[in-house]
Amino acid sequence: MTKKQRALEVIQLLKREYPDVKCTLDYEHAWQLLVSVRLAAQCTDARVDMITPLLYERFPDPGALADAEVSEIEEIVRPCGLGASKARDISKCMKVIHYEYADRVPDDMDALLALPGVGRKSANLILGDVFGKPAIVTDTHCIRLSNLIGLVDDEKDPYKVETALKKIVPPEEGNDLCHRFVVHGRAVCVARRPRCSECVLKGVCRYGAKADAL
Repeated sequence: MTKKQRALEVIQLLKREYPDVKCTLDYEHAWQLLVSVRLAAQCTDARVDMITPLLYERFPDPGALADAEVSEIEEIVRPCGLGASKARDISKCMKVIHYEYADRVPDDMDALLALPGVGRKSANLILGDVFGKPAIVTDTHCIRLSNLIGLVDDEKDPYKVETALKKIVPPEEGNDLCHRFVVHGRAVCVARRPRCSECVLKGVCRYGAKADAL
């Protein structure tokens, strides 16, 4: 089985197992997703979703965050960890969104990467979830499962994983596949203790085949 054949089979199996998927971070507007993904660094999505309503109640739009003191933002986001650096990035990012983009989040990769605190993972999430563009979000679940399944070979670099997956995953499937990796990684293919016997992918997964052989 080639990697592309394996990828297509994985996509179909996960589609049947998890037909409805979405971003695990709560948001209503694109700028809010920008804020949430920055807060989610080294923090759980659940905790971020507890903090952001408090943040948006006090600062309801990009302009309010742009004009806020960094210390005011940090006071609210501190429970997400790395409060000082996250508050600074959010402040700088919202200044650009408000003053340069009139509160509109750009739909271009280069423009997104130029925003303070935004990397490729965050930019891809924005492009895929908000704008419906082809995207591969190489978070820890995507990287780990892609290696275990056999879609990439012992590759941990996010950009190299993204590049490899783009060659074998249809563009229209990439964003949802990454969301399904998150759900499956949390529910079944758990780090350090994957439940291969319960896995819908056990017939096509390279790691699962090795586990059966033991």
